[in-house]
Amino acid sequence: MNVLLWVVFPYLSIAILIGGLIWRYRYDKFGWTTRSSQLYETNILRWGSPLFHFGILMVIIGHVGGLLIPKSWTEAVGITEHTYHLLAVFIGTVAGFCTLIGAAILIARRRLTGPVFAATTRNDKAMYVVLVGVIVLGLLATVRANITGNGYDYRETISPWFRSLFYLSPDPEIMAGTPIGFRIHVLAAFALFAFWPFTRLVHAFSAPVGYATRPYIVYRSRDDRPGLRPNRPGWEGPPRLPVSANKRGRTGR
Repeated sequence: MNVLLWVVFPYLSIAILIGGLIWRYRYDKFGWTTRSSQLYETNILRWGSPLFHFGILMVIIGHVGGLLIPKSWTEAVGITEHTYHLLAVFIGTVAGFCTLIGAAILIARRRLTGPVFAATTRNDKAMYVVLVGVIVLGLLATVRANITGNGYDYRETISPWFRSLFYLSPDPEIMAGTPIGFRIHVLAAFALFAFWPFTRLVHAFSAPVGYATRPYIVYRSRDDRPGLRPNRPGWEGPPRLPVSANKRGRTGR
């Protein structure tokens, strides 16, 4: 069971993530988007979106630092374990609650705003369930172990195991002794990775690389101002000259 949970499942999730991103980019480029609903409602979105994105960005930075940077490296630059622990717990908890509150605002907006809810698919609903589940499980594990409990240094267990996946020498026995809350959080996170390429979350792998070099977009006014030709529906052709004018034109040539 340990091999299945901590070796097979993580590698399978990573393979689905990479393969899904490649497939989505090749066959669904026009679907590689957030499917923004800003057109339908902006007041609530103005609060929920920045809060969620700020929180999730801080959460990602904290996880990258905690999982990929070995404990010995931070101690070598003078950051003690006690200092790192206090910073990680405080910043991580604040970032987690910002992410959760922002997600709650966005979900409430999507459910209570008619046009936004009408544009919500079953895939979106499933994505929100998995995403919020990962966030809640992470917060519960952190609060239970480090705030209400005696503390837990995940950099001695989860971090070495996570890095061992990239060394292609995973040690599933390391995870066997971690608290159950952290184990459930890790499994839920890998489930989210496997689901990621097939949701609107795929936009996180986008970058406006060509924005600075793209051609200008030309906007033309359609106001009815003096001197402008009146607008015609797109299906109408150019105006026809009277028959007499056409005859005069041919005679003049």
